[in-house]
Amino acid sequence: MRGRTILFSEMTPAPEWEDRFNTWYDEEHIPIRVGLRGFQSSQRYVRPDRNYLAVYEMDTLQALKTVAYQAIKNNPSPETAWMLKNVTGFTRYLCEEISIAGDTSPAGIETQVLYPVWFKVPPERLADFDAWYEQDHVPLLLECPEWRCVRRFNVTDGVPGDYNRLALHYLDDGSALASPAREKARNTPWRNRISAEPWFKGVYDVFAKVGERQLPPL
Repeated sequence: MRGRTILFSEMTPAPEWEDRFNTWYDEEHIPIRVGLRGFQSSQRYVRPDRNYLAVYEMDTLQALKTVAYQAIKNNPSPETAWMLKNVTGFTRYLCEEISIAGDTSPAGIETQVLYPVWFKVPPERLADFDAWYEQDHVPLLLECPEWRCVRRFNVTDGVPGDYNRLALHYLDDGSALASPAREKARNTPWRNRISAEPWFKGVYDVFAKVGERQLPPL
């Protein structure tokens, strides 16, 4: 269900064919991929502006290099080719998990809200940034009962942003973003010091879960 590598992919359909887009995503695009060797699952999400996200869980990045995956990628169906030509807001990031905290059971990532946070950290500041996030920031966030799990990733490749760190925060409810625990986590001496640096400009989104997790066929 949860892999050590993810494919993070966003697309935005036009309102007039949003239902068609969702049918294609649920019945064709995801199932054909989750059925391949190396894929463990996929979960969909959506933002209020109708930007849709799919997070694919994989064993390793090698799942994207198999003959079977390359065949479906390079020979899309007519419907897939049409969708990929007409959607907007496209993103595609490959990320390898570097840590997980909080509820590490399968239920820990089955929350109703996903809060991704992206950073581009200078190489010489990665050690301090990673230490702050894991030792100072995440433990305080997890004091909020609705802040279920935090997974951190090294971004190995992707477009359109040039990021190297991603944190996926799994929340039972969006109210966690206004919790005293988050306010506390955003006002520590370590955070205040590191956030004063010019590169510290995180990119944030809030997504709501769509449907159930898709798993490989039995």
